[in-house]
Amino acid sequence: MSSESWTPPAVLVAVDLVILTLRDSALNVLLVERGIDPFRGARALPGGFLNNAGEDIVAAARRELAEEANLDAATLHLEQLGAYGEPGRDPRGRVVSVAYLAISPGLPEPVAGTDAARAAWTPVDEALSDTARLAFDHRRILLDGVERARAKLENTSLATAFCAPTFTIAELQRVYEAVWGVALDPRNFYRKVQAVPDFIVPAGNQRTTKGRPARLFRAGSRTELTPPLTRP
Repeated sequence: MSSESWTPPAVLVAVDLVILTLRDSALNVLLVERGIDPFRGARALPGGFLNNAGEDIVAAARRELAEEANLDAATLHLEQLGAYGEPGRDPRGRVVSVAYLAISPGLPEPVAGTDAARAAWTPVDEALSDTARLAFDHRRILLDGVERARAKLENTSLATAFCAPTFTIAELQRVYEAVWGVALDPRNFYRKVQAVPDFIVPAGNQRTTKGRPARLFRAGSRTELTPPLTRP
């Protein structure tokens, strides 16, 4: 086929956001209730189309974070999760979505964006339950985002992105327990964390918890964990 007779296919590009945080020691994801068709009334991940051909994809992700959840990307851990472009994933036409994983501690109550009826933090277990109805292929994207977070907790310092600037080892353990969905032995966890040089470093002060002082730590400079903290 000559270049003169070739017509490029009409493809729309969108971004979707898997925004994770801990609330009441449980892993939560931000979901919006769609206020427009298609899938009006269904819950979905925040996201939207690129504004124009000149908008960079990561810039669109940052913009959607601000518009859909009133969140500043500079305060979050933000990484590209993957691209989703199966034909038929969107009834409006051929849409390729680039998904991003965003993580931060203590995120505020969300404010719904322009095309959402409402937005709410939702426990991941509820969002992925058999009774949940997620729009488009957002269940698959959410599953991929949660598994990415679970895997990266083993080999990287991503767990500290769920924590405040200073934290106790007990609080760090609750991150692992919430994301992995398992209970961990405190003494074994403490030993494994301390075995990784510069994973966490003392913050120089203490916090009183249940009448007992607890040492505070902050994230160290190490990003890759050796040895890894493997899932049970």
